[in-house]
Amino acid sequence: MSIFVTGATGQLGRLVVEGLLASVPAGQITAVVRDGAKAAPLAERGVRVHVADYDAPETFAGLFGPGDRVLLVSGSELGKDRVAQHRAVIDAAAAAGVALLAYTSAPGSLTAALADDHRATERVVLDSGLPYTLLRNNWYHEVITGGLGPVLAHGAVVQAAGDGRTASASRADYAAAAVAVLTGDGHENRTYELNGDTAWSYAEYAAEVSRQTGREIAYNDVAPEIYEGILVRAGLPEPLAVILAEVDVSVSKGELAGAGDELSRLIGRPTTPLADAVAAALRG
Repeated sequence: MSIFVTGATGQLGRLVVEGLLASVPAGQITAVVRDGAKAAPLAERGVRVHVADYDAPETFAGLFGPGDRVLLVSGSELGKDRVAQHRAVIDAAAAAGVALLAYTSAPGSLTAALADDHRATERVVLDSGLPYTLLRNNWYHEVITGGLGPVLAHGAVVQAAGDGRTASASRADYAAAAVAVLTGDGHENRTYELNGDTAWSYAEYAAEVSRQTGREIAYNDVAPEIYEGILVRAGLPEPLAVILAEVDVSVSKGELAGAGDELSRLIGRPTTPLADAVAAALRG
């Protein structure tokens, strides 16, 4: 059996590969990447490297074999037909008859447009007839703490999420769940709603940043269109600003509040507290 990880040099994929290296021989792992040079350190550790592009289906031809397990890490490029990109991997996996295709998806409760490509990809996976695992990851701590610079500069957390709660977890938590699925048994034809153990509000996030910095950090709740404009003026591409504002609306509706302990059960430990992610971000 070989285990394939697409997007293996990305923020999530590289953590999955690291987790696999602690569980299986390096020679059983193939890192599927667009830039072979970025994967050179993995190759030096014995991981096989295959250069392929979601936009070039032919680069996946003959890559997989019967009995293999594949993690399809969802594409993240703005303006791309992500469903078509994902189909390139799914079709190649179906042609080979792999033993398992796992896909990193979005929470089933999310109605923001961000989820549309994920729902469409899930349908492609189901229609393929492959044994599958859908990993419906909630929000990542690091997406939140990645904005700490402006928070500290302005003394405020500015969002459009009201008092909604988010059951986020760390990328390492979600990566550990993927490793558990790729190396374990009994995950075929399962859908996991993966949430952090504790949901939090942005007011609580601001209070945690205040606690750790010793500064007064406010939470300013604004209208979605105002938040979108703030993001654009800060330099984010407008399509990304629209996505983030829509997600905040979903948060305000309770769509990311999460329920259940499937993530902590999969990884065999509690999920990483948001406070730990704040501390790591403050350390730089």
